[in-house]
Amino acid sequence: MRGNVALSLLLAGIAVAASGCGDAKDASTPVACLAGSQAYLKALEPAAGDARLDDETPLPDCLAENQSPGDLAKVGEAMVAVATQLNAEARAEPGGSANLHLGYLLGAAQRGAERTEGIHADLIRRLTVAARYTPGNRPLPPTFLRTYRVGFGAGLVGP
Repeated sequence: MRGNVALSLLLAGIAVAASGCGDAKDASTPVACLAGSQAYLKALEPAAGDARLDDETPLPDCLAENQSPGDLAKVGEAMVAVATQLNAEARAEPGGSANLHLGYLLGAAQRGAERTEGIHADLIRRLTVAARYTPGNRPLPPTFLRTYRVGFGAGLVGP
């Protein structure tokens, strides 16, 4: 009788453990997100549509729910560098692909941040400042803003 109880408990424990496998989502930073700004620029080349790092990691996944401070710093540094570069390119050629990519980056970041309970709020503010920067605080051209909004919408909605 004791053998049956022990066997039943063992089988129940295995069933509980097996049911949890594959269901738990890893909420840490994907490795592809730590590759630096050039990886983000490459991922944005086909945007607005479905920008992915290493052709598989969606940009919103880079803002992970349980992100370590070090990973947040690396991801944030790369994203802000990309936003700064794209902003300069977009101001030089308003309405061009840099505007679209810049908007997509911000929309995708916003989408990722929405599920992380506010830990990325400062990063989103920094990205917005980098994306909307103008020397002398002059207004951005309407063409810049229009194209940026198209990219932002695509990034926010995602594939």
